Amino acid sequence: MPAALQGAQVVVDAANAPIFDDPQVGDFFQRATTQLLAACERAGVAHLVGLSIVGTPYLQDSPYFRAKAVQEGLIRQSGLRSTLVRATQCHEFMAQLVAPLAQRQPLHLSPAKVQPVAADDLAALVAQVAMTAPTRRMVQIAGPECHRLFELVERVMYFNQDDRPVVEDPDARYYGARLKDTTLTPEPGALLGSTRFADWLDSHTRGPLPLVHLPLP
Repeated sequence: MPAALQGAQVVVDAANAPIFDDPQVGDFFQRATTQLLAACERAGVAHLVGLSIVGTPYLQDSPYFRAKAVQEGLIRQSGLRSTLVRATQCHEFMAQLVAPLAQRQPLHLSPAKVQPVAADDLAALVAQVAMTAPTRRMVQIAGPECHRLFELVERVMYFNQDDRPVVEDPDARYYGARLKDTTLTPEPGALLGSTRFADWLDSHTRGPLPLVHLPLP
């Protein structure tokens, strides 16, 4: 890692764990973030951008979000000049909430609000943050429109010709945590992408949906 950071002025930490269960997910973020922070300090990195997720403080029943909170805390407590970014889910993520076709039972999903952002928009906005001066305030990134989680997943299934029923279930768990209506939506003042979900989905109906490395909820 020291060689990779040689001469780097800005580092964006968008790493994700290969396993999302306790204790592995917590161990990953603890170890990886600690090592990255030390390497950035040795290399004299001028700006570290840590990518996290909108709703993290309110989803602490989830092993994954507890681990993300640890990551955030390590970055805040470091002496590095840094900016924490919390982003909403990507459009691409909605396909990852669909259970495998071998499981024919209905999908139970929360009706909580979501304001997803296209991955390309997220990348552009993170780059914009990375090129500005470090700030200790939290920056949030989201998409241009608010939807209901179960409805977006149902639309992805429709375009994939998946006819399994989707059940609107307020008690459905999201990575082990129960969602409140606005848990996954940004606060006022968030940076917003421009790609609407319908336009993104239409652009992907001619081929397979892109995969995002995330576990089933």
